[in-house]
Amino acid sequence: MNKGTILVTGASTGIGRGCALRFAELGYRTFAGVRKMSDGESLKAESSNGIEPILLDVTCSESIATALATLGDVPLAGLVNNAGIATLGPLELLPIEAWRKQFEVNVIGLVAVTQACIPLLRLGQGRIVNVGSSAGRCALPGSGPYDSTKFAVEALTDVLRMELQAWGISVSLIEAGAVATPIWEKSLREADELSLQVEPERLALYKGLMATARKETEYAAKNALPVSAVVKAVEHAMTARGPKTRYLLGWDAWLWVMLSRLPDRWRDWLILKNIHE
Repeated sequence: MNKGTILVTGASTGIGRGCALRFAELGYRTFAGVRKMSDGESLKAESSNGIEPILLDVTCSESIATALATLGDVPLAGLVNNAGIATLGPLELLPIEAWRKQFEVNVIGLVAVTQACIPLLRLGQGRIVNVGSSAGRCALPGSGPYDSTKFAVEALTDVLRMELQAWGISVSLIEAGAVATPIWEKSLREADELSLQVEPERLALYKGLMATARKETEYAAKNALPVSAVVKAVEHAMTARGPKTRYLLGWDAWLWVMLSRLPDRWRDWLILKNIHE
């Protein structure tokens, strides 16, 4: 694929930041969507090839319109939909506002940015890479909001891949297991804040589940894939002559795939057995 212009969402930290730096290094004109310009200045300072940070809140239509106006009518070679958050907690205890925020960022935001970029991608016969998760293959108790959005991203990617095929727009999905990004610390901190807002008697009902979820999250964070492994997959999806439709990354991702193929009650038993041990 000829080098051109790429937009990366959620580029302040983690995977998005790594992708923005890498594509700038490869010679692409890279627009990095950030929530704070201080993050953008940090990116510019780290990149020797020139990154163009733009303020981009994927949940705000005005912000998306302003960002696209900054891009102008330039053909897009690629869009990396990376912006995302992770909300943890039992379904019963999480306030509806937390569910709405989770879906607004991870699902509606992805759709809104993609809709805005499709005309430019059509001009450049560009590519879309959606950063999903292996959590989109197998849902676990205690992470319902996050897992639900990643299931949705799976479906959205399939739909886009077929709907945009007529214009030669390739659409790929990254299905990584745990990745070493700041999302873990933030998710655990928000889970702690949630526990302070719930009545003690209701919280006690899920004490075991929440303790196990924290333990598993901390373990995953310590044994997570480096960001560079995901960036490498995104680069392949964006530049290879024959990009894959899916990139499954990490031993835990393969575990979730194997679990997803089991009969429902067998899978439930295995997962719940681990929780209650």
